[in-house]
Amino acid sequence: MELNDQEYEVFIDSSLEPGHLSYGEYYIPGDSTDEVLISCPVCHPSLCNDNLSGIAIATFIAKYLSQTTPRYSYRFLWIPATIGSITWLALNEAKVNNIKHGLVLSCLGDSGNFTYKKSRRGDTEIDKVAAYVLRNSKQDYKIIDFFPYGYDERQYCSPGFNLAVGCLMRSPHECFPEYHTSADDLNFVQPQYLAESFFQCRSILDILNNNHIYYNQNPKCEPQLGRRGLYQPYNGDQDSRLNQMATLWVLNLSDGQHTLLDIVERSGMSFDVIKYAADSLLAYELLTSKNN
Repeated sequence: MELNDQEYEVFIDSSLEPGHLSYGEYYIPGDSTDEVLISCPVCHPSLCNDNLSGIAIATFIAKYLSQTTPRYSYRFLWIPATIGSITWLALNEAKVNNIKHGLVLSCLGDSGNFTYKKSRRGDTEIDKVAAYVLRNSKQDYKIIDFFPYGYDERQYCSPGFNLAVGCLMRSPHECFPEYHTSADDLNFVQPQYLAESFFQCRSILDILNNNHIYYNQNPKCEPQLGRRGLYQPYNGDQDSRLNQMATLWVLNLSDGQHTLLDIVERSGMSFDVIKYAADSLLAYELLTSKNN
């Protein structure tokens, strides 16, 4: 059916009366009561990129995390945009202080480059982790500053809450012609782009989960690493995954002030290499976690 006339008269049969609002919530307990919030809008479920892609990614992330024992607890919200987050915040204000990090997920199924919108604070741990993951993804990406319009990050980041919640997207809202039209369908959203979005999101959460702060238990000069099996000679057969410089960087910056990501950024090494060095030092009781 085609609409050929330029003007139409539309009758909207609606009423304004007391009703109810439904939303989905799923909680995964972790080792800590500190929470990571994952929120996605559900007010346009017939639109594949906006909102269905975010709904799908959040669901698969929840399934993935439910099969692990995460450091943080995770709270997933599938809510109508704006009114949904306002309602949840109003009903759950006592729980808000537990939320230490968060992501709003939407528009993650199209072919556009990844876009991360920072939290209102702009320098939170989730902002740094998301920037690191996108920078090392070998794909084009964009990091944008917070502005008070968009998805529910603007409610979570309102001054009365000021939560560390950013927004992960591919093509941002209103930046693709299919936005809010019937062309936002299964032809516009493709499995490979959804898969990329899932792995990017999972990488952000994995690093966040492992981004510990440590104390060096032998902080006055370097400890003797050879007798602990942590020194790697040039022609030795020690664990090839253990990088000597990574070990020294972790020992030097484990002063209770630096996260592993801080050490990664300072050293220029990958997160996996720095984490493996930290795990090795922890096993030999040369480090202790700040959370202990």
